[in-house]
Amino acid sequence: MKTLDKYVAKNFLVGYVIAFCVIIGLRIVIDLFVSLDEFTEHWTDLGAAAVFRNMLTFYGLNSTLYFRDFAGMITAVAAAFSVGKMVRNNEFVALMSSGVSLKRVLAPIIMLSVLLTALLVVDQEFIIPPLGDKLVRDKDAIPGRESYPVRFITDGNGSLIFSRVFEAGTATLRNPTILLRREIPGSAAMETTGWISAKKGVYNPRTKAWDLTEGRLIEKDSLEGVQKVDAYYSDLTPRDIPLRHKSEYKMLMGWADLAALEKYGPKKDLAQLYSQKHFRVVDPIINLAMLMVCLPILVCRDPKSMKSAVVISFGLTALCLITTFVCKMLATEAALGRIEFWAWLPVFIFLPVAVIELDAMKT
Repeated sequence: MKTLDKYVAKNFLVGYVIAFCVIIGLRIVIDLFVSLDEFTEHWTDLGAAAVFRNMLTFYGLNSTLYFRDFAGMITAVAAAFSVGKMVRNNEFVALMSSGVSLKRVLAPIIMLSVLLTALLVVDQEFIIPPLGDKLVRDKDAIPGRESYPVRFITDGNGSLIFSRVFEAGTATLRNPTILLRREIPGSAAMETTGWISAKKGVYNPRTKAWDLTEGRLIEKDSLEGVQKVDAYYSDLTPRDIPLRHKSEYKMLMGWADLAALEKYGPKKDLAQLYSQKHFRVVDPIINLAMLMVCLPILVCRDPKSMKSAVVISFGLTALCLITTFVCKMLATEAALGRIEFWAWLPVFIFLPVAVIELDAMKT
């Protein structure tokens, strides 16, 4: 790596660290200011140390979500920081005078942005999914005492599981009712074949089953009547229940989980599921396109024009973020045949703009 590459890369990484701390920190401070009363709701029961530890844990885990949401903006701010420093010191003029193309100067920034975009993919696919049940925890919940209602969650068997309350600390379903279903041959519809009711169900990690207390099985069209059942085998785990309790749980799932949910999940949620799968591919691309849109504008040789360049580049960045957000909303509500259009529309708009700007950049 040449000295110039090291210098540009160092400026960009320093700007990235500063932008990360400022943007993520500001996000945490604003949320903490609004939600402080929720954290301190159990102040007298838990004590100051436990409340403070709960806040650190909550925001430490949720920082993975904040990074996912603001990764593109952080990269754009870091690029503005590093390029602005070089413009202010008239370094681009010296480089051009020595015969170095400005596109060559920007190469380390683009390469590092690609690597940091890969970090975003790792965060989305390998870090967030295992933490899903902790990321949906309410701010006023006492760790270890969380409880959630279970409203007809579908498992891998196609059954619907209902329970008045699920106690996360003990992995216990209170008064569960399980509707057993199977696919109708030649059709995608499901039919009920029976149901299981019990006083409680406790998850057994060794057998990967829910051990039932006073479990009773009633099969449809069976002459055996009520049968005793001691366990229900399911791929639904205690970690999945808090996650599936939230309507936005698909955003916390990895690609493999989305593919599995596509097979047995509710058909009414297919639009949201397909939208999530498309945006897993689109988001990294649009983040790079957003950087490529703002970089050529920031590369100006006159320090006096730097302020207007920053305003224009950040305006385009904001426009890109807003367009992507609107397309995500429209893709969720669209018919299945139009999800691809809304998901890829930001790429079709801003990627050609980025190519045109890079080609027109005076180097």
